[in-house]
Amino acid sequence: MIVLAVNMKEKEVKFMAKKTSSREVREASNGNAQGFSFRAPEAISVQLVGDFTHWQEKPISLRKDAAGVWRTSVELSPGEHHYRFLVDGEWRDDPECSLRVPNEFGSQNMARKVA
Repeated sequence: MIVLAVNMKEKEVKFMAKKTSSREVREASNGNAQGFSFRAPEAISVQLVGDFTHWQEKPISLRKDAAGVWRTSVELSPGEHHYRFLVDGEWRDDPECSLRVPNEFGSQNMARKVA
């Protein structure tokens, strides 16, 4: 969803991407619950992005627990899904994921197969 904000005094138009919560993805999908986590105690923000979020269009914000592990659960449809984490705005690999595929930027996306 795109939110349109208009400032009539300055005749300024801004487009902002709406962040998607894992609940919204869960409600929009009839798949299987998949847990994602990333350890980053010092991070301010961790987001999950992938083909199921249209990458950066609808990132899912993770929540940090007391141990500094960021977590979320997302319903994914059966098949193979590619993803990465954005930690304080920087692309990061999932150290727990051993299945990886090359991407068009010369690095790798993580891959998760859902039955």
